[in-house]
Amino acid sequence: MRNADFERDLPRGADAPWLARRSLGDWYGATLRADEVHLAKLLTSELVTNAVLHGQGRITLSARLDDRRLVVEVADEGHGFEYEAGGRAFDHLRGRGLAIVDSESARWGIDDGMTHVWFELAVATPVRTGRL
Repeated sequence: MRNADFERDLPRGADAPWLARRSLGDWYGATLRADEVHLAKLLTSELVTNAVLHGQGRITLSARLDDRRLVVEVADEGHGFEYEAGGRAFDHLRGRGLAIVDSESARWGIDDGMTHVWFELAVATPVRTGRL
């Protein structure tokens, strides 16, 4: 069984969200159900896109999987931000990423000190942790 913890640095650029999705799929694709991997990739893409557009410095993607949840974190070296829910017109095409994370994750948050955003997904697939 592959280690359930994952971490990688992402380049600051347009290909970062794609690399994040691919990395999560490669790492957890054989362990989680397809719908769980799809949702994790979608939400991760939203967080990485925000880091590319609004953050600074190095972008780090990390994830932890246990028998009940997948926690994904995206951090960069920016100064952080404040999130204001709502307030956007329906036809406004940008700025909905954190609203998607809010509606689709079990919970999510922003850590103080730098731009560090995380989400948690409940998973149905238990992770085997013992040796075979």
